[in-house]
Amino acid sequence: MSAGHATTSAGGPEDGSEGAAAARIPVLPASAAQVLTAVRAAAAPAVTVAEAATATGLSRPTVEVALDRLAMLGLVDEVAPDPGGRRMGRPARNYRFRPRAGHVLGLDIGKYKVLAVLADLDGNVLAGHRIEVDPAQPRKARLAATRAAAKAALAAAGVTQDRLWAVTAGTTGIVDREGRIKLSSALPEWTGLHLARSLGRTFACPVLVENDCRLAAVAERWLGVARSVDDVVYLLAGMRMGVGVLNGGVLQRGHNGSLGEIGALPELGWNTAPGHLVDDPDAESSEQAVTALIAAARAGDAAAAERIGRFLDAITLGTATVALAFDPELVVVGGGFSRADDLVRARVQSALDTLCPMPPRVASSELGEDAVALGAVRVALDHVEAQLA
Repeated sequence: MSAGHATTSAGGPEDGSEGAAAARIPVLPASAAQVLTAVRAAAAPAVTVAEAATATGLSRPTVEVALDRLAMLGLVDEVAPDPGGRRMGRPARNYRFRPRAGHVLGLDIGKYKVLAVLADLDGNVLAGHRIEVDPAQPRKARLAATRAAAKAALAAAGVTQDRLWAVTAGTTGIVDREGRIKLSSALPEWTGLHLARSLGRTFACPVLVENDCRLAAVAERWLGVARSVDDVVYLLAGMRMGVGVLNGGVLQRGHNGSLGEIGALPELGWNTAPGHLVDDPDAESSEQAVTALIAAARAGDAAAAERIGRFLDAITLGTATVALAFDPELVVVGGGFSRADDLVRARVQSALDTLCPMPPRVASSELGEDAVALGAVRVALDHVEAQLA
């Protein structure tokens, strides 16, 4: 998978941000990179010099030099030999990868919340912190909440900011290749913000920025219902509509970063679809109203079920349009309706079966509200791994 575009922005504090020294991703010689890959790919917890030499095709002396360098950089540990082992001669040297040699941070900067998730280099989540935000908050306040969430996640894991190797932020809107928000209808004050540069004043490591729906698609393929599926459409369905597309396991962005923004076509009805769910889609309480509507429909409220049905009917044509354009194996329904699989999946599947000659399967998200932040973690890890290769 590939996504996002790194913008390494290091600068002094601005707007209350806190600058930090950077933890540089080590630049490895080709031989050391090969050996590191072999150590990480091994099925066993630790790898001997001989095993690393066999896996890489490098000579034993070359592997020994590479492992010594990796150990000096903190990327591997030499494991003490088993004291109970019965073996003649010098014991074999064993090495294992150190996943906490560095860390990555995934950020989900949304209309109602900011979520920060910290992970090690194996993708193990170490901590997370969520801050609720007012949808009407100005840009500066939302950025301050983002920094506060990141700081809290780092503190919870006992990790200092200089141990971050990459940060990825997901947010609503059209994001260009430099990490600038070109257009955001959900957060109008976000339009024009160079988010990568703004966050780069806080984080001295590479900062990547991507559309939130695309990151959710990445997360579902990594940890969610789309594991091992290469061709995926992630459908954000709720008070905001959006799409993320993976083709051949690669995240699709388009030339301007606007791929999948079919809500721009009024004929498809996506912009007006939330009005079928609640009377005032822009109200701060709209998300809670949808949750209550789902509960009422499950309890047998015919009027609530009818509202949900009208909403699903309104988004069907747009969903089929994306499916026909990208021919996915799987459509993942995310957003608020990922919690309503019993009300949504069969109806969306039936519509796609009718409209698409080769209909994809439909499934509900397994990651829910964590999908964007987890996708951001995965993209940050991809960036680190590309630098280490």
